[in-house]
Amino acid sequence: MESAEIRRRWLSFFEERGHTVVPSASLIADDPTLLLVPAGMVPFKPYFLGEVKPPAPRATSVQKCVRTPDIEEVGKTTRHGTFFQMCGNFSFGDYFKEGAIKYAWELLTTPVAEGGYGLEPEKLWVTVYLDDDEAERIWHEVVGVPKERIQRLGKSENYWSMGVPGPCGPCSEINYDRGPEFGIEGGPAVNDERYVEIWNLVFMQYERGEGTGKEDFEILGELPSKNIDTGLGLERLAMILQGVQNMYETDTLRVVIDKATDLTGVAYGAGQDTDVSLRVVADHMRTSVMLIGDGVTPGNEGRGYVLRRIMRRAIRNMRILGATDPVVADLVDVVIKTMGQQYPELLQDRKRIETVALAEEAAFLKTLKAGTNILDTAVTETKAAGGKVLAGDKAFLLHDTWGFPIDLTLEMAAEQGLSVDEDGFRRLMKEQRERAKADAQAKKHGHADMSAYREVADKSGSTVFTGYTDTDGESTVVGLVVNGASAPAAHEGDEVEVVLDRTPFYAEGGGQLADMGRIKTDTGAVIEVRDVQQPVPGVTVHKGSVQVGEITVGSPAYATIDIKRRRAIARAHSATHLTHQALRDALGPTAAQAGSENSPGRFRFDFGSPTAVPGTVLTDVEQKINEVLSRELDVTAEVMSMDDAKKQGAIAEFGEKYGDRVRVVTIGDFSKELCGGTHVHNTAQLGLVKLLGESSIGSGVRRVEALVGVDAYNFLAREHTVVSQLTELVKGRPEELPEKVSGVLAKLKEAEKQIEQFRAEKVLQAAAGLAEGAKNVGGVALASGQVPDGTSADDLRKLVLDVRGRIPSDRPAVVALFSVANGRPVTVIATNEAARERGIKAGELVRTAAKTLGGGGGGKPDVAQGGGQNAAAVPEAIEAVERLVAQAG
Repeated sequence: MESAEIRRRWLSFFEERGHTVVPSASLIADDPTLLLVPAGMVPFKPYFLGEVKPPAPRATSVQKCVRTPDIEEVGKTTRHGTFFQMCGNFSFGDYFKEGAIKYAWELLTTPVAEGGYGLEPEKLWVTVYLDDDEAERIWHEVVGVPKERIQRLGKSENYWSMGVPGPCGPCSEINYDRGPEFGIEGGPAVNDERYVEIWNLVFMQYERGEGTGKEDFEILGELPSKNIDTGLGLERLAMILQGVQNMYETDTLRVVIDKATDLTGVAYGAGQDTDVSLRVVADHMRTSVMLIGDGVTPGNEGRGYVLRRIMRRAIRNMRILGATDPVVADLVDVVIKTMGQQYPELLQDRKRIETVALAEEAAFLKTLKAGTNILDTAVTETKAAGGKVLAGDKAFLLHDTWGFPIDLTLEMAAEQGLSVDEDGFRRLMKEQRERAKADAQAKKHGHADMSAYREVADKSGSTVFTGYTDTDGESTVVGLVVNGASAPAAHEGDEVEVVLDRTPFYAEGGGQLADMGRIKTDTGAVIEVRDVQQPVPGVTVHKGSVQVGEITVGSPAYATIDIKRRRAIARAHSATHLTHQALRDALGPTAAQAGSENSPGRFRFDFGSPTAVPGTVLTDVEQKINEVLSRELDVTAEVMSMDDAKKQGAIAEFGEKYGDRVRVVTIGDFSKELCGGTHVHNTAQLGLVKLLGESSIGSGVRRVEALVGVDAYNFLAREHTVVSQLTELVKGRPEELPEKVSGVLAKLKEAEKQIEQFRAEKVLQAAAGLAEGAKNVGGVALASGQVPDGTSADDLRKLVLDVRGRIPSDRPAVVALFSVANGRPVTVIATNEAARERGIKAGELVRTAAKTLGGGGGGKPDVAQGGGQNAAAVPEAIEAVERLVAQAG
C-alpha cells in the first residue's frame, strides 16, 4: 500500500466517523517557541490548552513534521529521519478512551478490501500506563486483545504532558511484531526494535503541576473536559504495509535513493558508508523540498539555517558518492512527483521550489571545492603540528568566506580524526555580528543571493533618491529579482524585488521604517510595494507583489509613495531627534543613542543609562520636547564634510555609515544630528509628543516609547475619559485620585488579609478534633471525613498535614479528608512514615477514592490529591479508603 493511499484511508476513515478533516498546517510553526512543527498535535495545542474554542468536537489530520536534534545520526541508523508525517485523530471533550481504542483497532485490523490497513490482530501488542486499569479493561474485554499481549509501562514510556503545567494523561501504544528476525520475543517492554510502535493514544484527563523531567511532577486533579490526541507515524506503517526493512525503503524515500543511485552509479546495499550517504541524500532532499514548499528559504539564521544545513549535507554526500555535475534538479523532481500525490501544492509550486533549490546548489558548489581544499590544508597542517583540534579561526574562515555551516566543518573534520575549537569559532562569529549588525543586514538581503543585487549595481549604477523633495516621479526599471535570482520579467501574482534608476521611496535605515506605495509601468503593470531595502550600497530594492499585468526590465515606470504614512513617519523621526537631545540635556552625554525605530505615529528610542530614569525626569523631558514644538522651530538639512559636521557639534545617528560627505539635520537651536532620514519642515507639524514610559532592554540600555501627533492626542483623550469615570466613582477631584485609589486598595488588601486569616483559622480549628477522633482501623489511626463545603484544595491540604502532625509519629496514621468546592468533590490524603512502612501509600488511596468520586488523581506515597464529578459519592469514597486501610492494617 503506497503512502498516499495510507494517508487517504486515514482521513476517509475518520471523516466517515464524524471527524472534521483539517489540512496539514505549514511546517513554519505558528508558535514563537518553535522554529518548525515537530509533532502532529502542535496545530491543535491552543484547543487542548483551552486558549481557543475548537471548531468541532472531533478532528483528524495528517500533519507534516520536521525534527532536527539528531541530524548527525540521519543515515547512520535506519530509525532517524528529519521529515515525517503524523496521522492524528482528536477529540475535544467528545469520545474518550473506549472510542479512541475501538477506532484504532478497527482501522488497523479491518481488511484492505474493506477500507482498513489489514494488519493481523495476533501481531499487535499493546502497552498501557502502570495504573490505567480502564485502558487495559477496554483492550481486553471490549476489543479482545489477550492479556499476555498487554503490557504495563511506567511514566517515562506511557505518560504524556507538554513539559509544563497543563493537561497530561496516560498513553496507550500499539506495537507491531515484525518477527523473530528482528530480535528476541517478549513484547515492546523487552524489544522495541522487533515490536515497533506504530500508534500512540494519549488520554488527556488530568492537570499536572510544576516539576521537571518526564516523571517528577504532581497530578493536580481531573481536567474539566477529557480530550484525545493520537498519533500514528505514516512512515512506520508504510514500512510494515510495504514489507520493507526500514523507512528508507518505503516508497517516498526509496525512489530518491534510486535516483541518487542513477546519478552516481553507486548501488544501495553495496557498502555501509555509501548506504549512509544515500540515506542522508534521500532524507535531506525530501525535507528540503517540503520546507521550501512551505516558504522557508536558505539562510544563516533560524529556519533558513536548518534548510541550508540539510541541503548542503545532501549535496556534499552526493559529491562523496561520486557525482560531479549538479544533481539537485533531478532529486527535487523525483521528490515533487512522489510527495505531490499527497500534497498537490508541491506540483503547483514546482517552479518556485526548483528556483530556490537550484540557487542554493549553485551557491554552494561555487564554494565547496575551494572550501574543501582549504579545510584539507588546515587539517594537514594541524596534524603535522601534532594537534587534534582545528583552530576556531579556520572554521570561521570556512563559514564566512566559503559558506560552510559549522556543522559541516565539524562533520568533515571528524571524518579526518579532528575536533574543532567551537568556542573560538563562536567568539569570532559574535564579533562579526556586532560589527556588521547581522540582524539588520539579513533583512536587507532578503531571500536573494547577493550576486543578483551586485549584478544590477554593476550594470546600472546606484539608485538616485529623490524622496527628500518628491513623493512621486518617473523612473525606469533597471533590475528585477524573483525567487532570489535575477529575472527579465515578473508576472501577476509574483513576489518581486524591483530596482529603479531613481526613486522617491525611502529604504529602511537609521531606525526609520521603509516607505510603502505603488509602482506603475507604462504597460499597465501595478506593483504594491510593502518594503524597501538597500542590500548592497547604492542599490534600492522595492519589495512587493505584482497586482496587475507584467513588469519587465527596461520598462518606464511611475513611483508613488504612501504620503500619509511618510508624513507620520517623518513626524516620529523628528520627535526622536528631540527626545535624544532632551535626554542628553537631562542625563548627560552618556545617554547616547543605542537604537531606534520610527514608525507611523510612534517611535522607540534606545539609549545608554546605568539605571532607570526617574519618573520626574521623564516628565521633565516630555515637557521640554513639547515646549520645543510650541516654538515652531524650522527643521533643515545640509550636506557637508564630516570635519565640518563635527565642528558644528552634530551627533552621529545610530546604525548609519558615514563617508566624507554627510547630511546634517538641524532643528532650530535645539538639535543637530547626522541623519539620512526624512523629517518635518517645522516642529509645529508634530502637534504633540507623549512619552509612554521607559524600560530596560539590556544591561546599561534603556528604551523610551512614545506617540506623536494624532496618535498622542487619541491616547490622552482615552486617558481623560478614564480619569473622568474614576473621579465620578470615588466622588473626588482628578488631583485627589491617587490618594483616594490608594486608600481603597489599602482597605481591600486589609480585608482580603482578614478574610484569608479567618478562613484558615476556621479550617485549622478542626485539626485537633479530627486528630483526637481518629479511629483505630487494623492498628492504623484513620482520621477521615468531610469538611465544610467551599474549603479550597489548598486549605484542605494544609488541614490534612496539620492533622497528620498531631498524631504521634510512632503510631501508623492515615488522614483522608474530603470537601466539595464549586459543586465538585476534592480529596487530599496523607500518611505518616509508620503507615508507609506497612505499605500504605497515599497515592494508591487517592486513586481509589477519586475513582469512586468519578474522577482521578495521584501523588506521592506521603501525600496525594484527587477529585471527581460526583459530590454525592463522598461518603462512599470515605468508606472505600477505610476498607483499603483495614486490608493493609
